[in-house]
Amino acid sequence: MGIREFNSQFNSLQNQLMGLAYKLTNNREDAKDLIQETALRAFTHREKFELGTNFHAWVATIMRNTFINIYRKKRYRNTTNAPTGSYVFEQSEQASINKGPSQLAIDELLNLINSLKPIYARPFRLFVDGYKYEEIAEMLGLPMGTVKSRIHFARQQLSKTAPLYSS
Repeated sequence: MGIREFNSQFNSLQNQLMGLAYKLTNNREDAKDLIQETALRAFTHREKFELGTNFHAWVATIMRNTFINIYRKKRYRNTTNAPTGSYVFEQSEQASINKGPSQLAIDELLNLINSLKPIYARPFRLFVDGYKYEEIAEMLGLPMGTVKSRIHFARQQLSKTAPLYSS
């Protein structure tokens, strides 16, 4: 299809296309923009139009697909690029987490551990600090079996005195 023939046919459809564009957008200015975008795409791909087929249906399909693409882009932009406030101000408005109850529980557990006999408390504290049985045995100069039994005994004593904290 030549440029003159394309312009002639497209101009004869302007009123019908305006109705369809307005039906899709519900806004006169957006409808005009949609017609322009449709004209550009149809003109760019005019060699794909098969002579003898319905030109109006071909252009209407281009308009509908163009509208769908524009709608999807707007929806994606609105959800991903929504402006946010300043990070500093957003963080300052949030309440800080109250760590009081957990700190009280930790203090209470430490008091319970300190109430154990030193021969049980020391290996248990090292174990809680993340040392392995072998490392504790080496540090204290004790056999590994003794270290394991003292840690086990410390756990038993703690579970008796503080049943809420036992596992």
